[in-house]
Amino acid sequence: MMKQTVTTAFIAIATAAMLTSCVAKRKLVDSEIKVRLLKSDSALQANQINLLQGELDSLKGTNSSLYNQNSNLQNKLSAANSDAEQKKSQLQQSKQQIEEQQRKLAQLQALIDQQKAASAELRKKMAVALGGFTSNELTISTKNGKVYVSLQENLLFPSGSAKVNEMGKTALAKLAEVLNVNPDISVNIEGHTDSIPIKGRFEDNWALSVARATSIVRVLVNEYKVDATRVVASGHSQFDPVQPNGTPEGRAKNRRTEIILTPKLNELYNLLEGVQ
Repeated sequence: MMKQTVTTAFIAIATAAMLTSCVAKRKLVDSEIKVRLLKSDSALQANQINLLQGELDSLKGTNSSLYNQNSNLQNKLSAANSDAEQKKSQLQQSKQQIEEQQRKLAQLQALIDQQKAASAELRKKMAVALGGFTSNELTISTKNGKVYVSLQENLLFPSGSAKVNEMGKTALAKLAEVLNVNPDISVNIEGHTDSIPIKGRFEDNWALSVARATSIVRVLVNEYKVDATRVVASGHSQFDPVQPNGTPEGRAKNRRTEIILTPKLNELYNLLEGVQ
């Protein structure tokens, strides 16, 4: 009986030992499986980390590139803003200059209109003063804002002479009356001849044309008290004809003295200089 009990106990112990051994072996296998799984997971995570690191590096590069592009765009924008401000300033300056020019041009136009009106009024006065003479003796016209009193040779001088005759002095006296009450008129006296060479006391037609112009100046200044500072004399000989010299009628028209009357234009000239 005791022997049976011992055997039974031994069997129980062996069975327990075997069970214990199986459990330990199973735990070892499970642990090894877990270790292999963990190693596999670790490798996957390491690979993912490498991939993420690559993506991070790529993103850093992209970010750096975008930062540089943004900096370049900011610089270009700043330059564009600066250029725009400069152009805006230039445009404003140009606008002011245009407005100033327009203002001066308006003043200039007003002065030109004023001069035309003054010339038209002067022409009327001369027409009234010299109304007793015929068109074969003198003509009055306006051109370029000036009044032209053209006196023919037969009214002023004997042929080939520079001495003013009495009828010529009468005409000059009436002209001087208008000049003396209009002191703002400049007087330019031009002598003209035909193309026939002169014979006698004058060397040529140049000398004759100048002598006739200066003779008229002396009559106006010395006898009729026109201010000498207003008067200019010049001779043009045969080189500024109003008619062809091929006919007697044309040559007669060319033998003339022109008294050119111009309203003083100091204000107009000053304004013109400012418009340049």
